[in-house]
Amino acid sequence: MSVILRSVSVEPQPRDQREFAVRDRQVTVDGMSTQYLEAGAGPPLLLLHGYEQSATSWRWVIPALARTHRVLALSLPGHGDSAPAVGGYAPGRDLAPFVADFLDTLGVGPLDVVGNSVGGAVALRLALADPRRARTLTLVGSAGLGREVNPLLALAALPVVGELAILLTQMPGGGMLRTTMSAAMLFAQPWRVPAEFVAEQHALGCRAGQLEAATAMARALFDVNGQREVLLDELHALTMPTLVVWGACDYVLPVYQAQAAVDRLPAARLALFPDCGHLPHVECPDRFAAVLSEFLAEHHHPSRTAHRPPALAHVDL
Repeated sequence: MSVILRSVSVEPQPRDQREFAVRDRQVTVDGMSTQYLEAGAGPPLLLLHGYEQSATSWRWVIPALARTHRVLALSLPGHGDSAPAVGGYAPGRDLAPFVADFLDTLGVGPLDVVGNSVGGAVALRLALADPRRARTLTLVGSAGLGREVNPLLALAALPVVGELAILLTQMPGGGMLRTTMSAAMLFAQPWRVPAEFVAEQHALGCRAGQLEAATAMARALFDVNGQREVLLDELHALTMPTLVVWGACDYVLPVYQAQAAVDRLPAARLALFPDCGHLPHVECPDRFAAVLSEFLAEHHHPSRTAHRPPALAHVDL
């Protein structure tokens, strides 16, 4: 295994968290150069990003999580600085086995798994394939929990539409227009979005191969009727502690899908953020880090918590 180490800028970092350096690494997995961010020490914690995102979408919560965990934020194939997929982008057939091979390459055993959007579907597939891998699951606005999805995403999966979107993005001003439209869909309050996130999304969209990978992923995930993979009937097999985090103002995946998942998962509770959209870890990072850290602490130190929180919790920190 060869690992290339680089530095990465992570902002903002509170004064008491700056000692947790975030390292930008490259490793070869299944013949593909793969990017991941690593920070901290302790029990391993895997972060899986969503559609058209990358490992750096977790940058606002990594320092807080690294206080107690060895954080591994992976860029899925075709995203960030990871090479395009050799096979495809279906969560079950392609991405979950890739993530398993990534963990095996690093020699990482059972760990806490967090997935946002598509990353949530990948996390579910990873745990369903081998429940021993995941000590806990955290699903953040997760895909795979119902057919319904924002119609724009289903549209992007149609023949020709994805290619047309790529051409429009490559026109003058097209990249920023795409980024602005994406922010309006992803966030409850787009004006709250960190400028670094907007700049990074624009840069990713202009990078060779990124939009093509996004189009290929859209076609693996969606069809004209919505999401291709719905895992609700399989959730009963996942007995590990599970936290479902959802923004009440999620315009990508409706919030009722969160409750549908909690109703079927044997050991789950829901943290609902009333003023957040599809990316709580970007829009509400302090709240998100606090809720996730408390959940992880409870299950790594059960004696510290006498009572389990209710199945539905409105989070307003």
